[in-house]
Amino acid sequence: MKYFTILLILITTVTFAQQKTTLESYMDAQASINNFSGTVLVTKKDAVLLKKAYGLADYEWKTPNTIDTKFSLASVSKQFTAVAIMQLIEKRKISLEDKLSKYYPGFPKGNQITIKMMLTHNAGFQMDYDELYLAKTSINKDSVANYIMQKPLLFKPGSNTSYSNIGYYLLARIIEKVSNQSYATYLKTNLFDKTKMYNTGVSTNDSIVIKSAKSYYKKNGKLIKNPYINWNFNIGHDGIYSTVEDLYLWNKALFNSTILLNETSKKKMFTSYNDQSFGFGLMINPFYNQNRELIAHDGGFYGAMTSFNKYTDDDVFITVLSNNQSPSYLIAYALAAICFDKPVELPYKHQQVKIDTTIYNEYVGKYENITILKRNGRLYYNDYELLPESEVKFFRSDNNDRTVEFIKNKKGKVTQIITRKAGVPEIKKKTNS
Repeated sequence: MKYFTILLILITTVTFAQQKTTLESYMDAQASINNFSGTVLVTKKDAVLLKKAYGLADYEWKTPNTIDTKFSLASVSKQFTAVAIMQLIEKRKISLEDKLSKYYPGFPKGNQITIKMMLTHNAGFQMDYDELYLAKTSINKDSVANYIMQKPLLFKPGSNTSYSNIGYYLLARIIEKVSNQSYATYLKTNLFDKTKMYNTGVSTNDSIVIKSAKSYYKKNGKLIKNPYINWNFNIGHDGIYSTVEDLYLWNKALFNSTILLNETSKKKMFTSYNDQSFGFGLMINPFYNQNRELIAHDGGFYGAMTSFNKYTDDDVFITVLSNNQSPSYLIAYALAAICFDKPVELPYKHQQVKIDTTIYNEYVGKYENITILKRNGRLYYNDYELLPESEVKFFRSDNNDRTVEFIKNKKGKVTQIITRKAGVPEIKKKTNS
């Protein structure tokens, strides 16, 4: 018995060592080939498989990112708002069935919109109000609410699903109304201090945040500075900054303890309520779940691209934070595949070559949910042009980290394709010509 126990430990150690090496090789390639800038943390049963920083926190001063660099979380912020709401529900200060009109009298159809609908994106709100928080105008909270009230609903509340930042902004303001505290103060006292997340907070336009990464986004293929953002009104759905280590503490507190919420509240939060897999501030088993139990959320706003993933049954935690618009959600998807011993192609430099384009006629067709088209002598993946790197393998013109490889049977006929997202292969069978 002792022998088998030692053997099992050795096998596990080797597996962890192999995964560590592959994870590091993968991210080193993402940094060197695709210019990833940010930080990454991967843990499995509390063992750290990868914790590393890449790229620059400040491109002008060439200041490198470090593990304790603070990044804007974008929509990963939504889960903090959801937890705050659930805490107030536990204290019986609000209810999931409370109507929006209770807190905003006169809100159009506010008597039909519930707190729960806002949490699960079923309220019918439009996507955003970014024209306000991207504008350098002097406005107050009431002006923002009045502006939002003028936006027509997309559908009858509760009848459909549409992802919305508006609902979470209103939830943040409801937290303020009910707690008699600012959103930032409530979160610091009841979330961040409780979990010892001392490098996490709510963004403002005037506070000096030590070791905070500047964000950069791509325009015409070049990185430029992020535009002005009014953080006074970009909260609830966005507005939190944090580090990968603080997010690990959050993950432990949220999933493995009752520091933040009791088990009843967590069960409600971690339930999917619609066909788009929305729980409260998180997604429950989204389509990219690697066929495992996954609770996750991604974020993206200009240069900030973030991903938060907890594979609950496997106790695997993956978070990727970027400040230069690197596709953190795809990178996290590939890192998870490596953790689960799936084949992943390392990033490499894609070089377009010249080939005989008459071969494209063999490739045209439907491959499950993907359509390959030929237009004016060029090949397209749905609406994205495919550029050849060989006669059978192509990369997408919009994202060279996504490739398509055509596979022929023994008779030389194309029967399937292998698509790769950040190196993770997916096989799609040809369904028609």
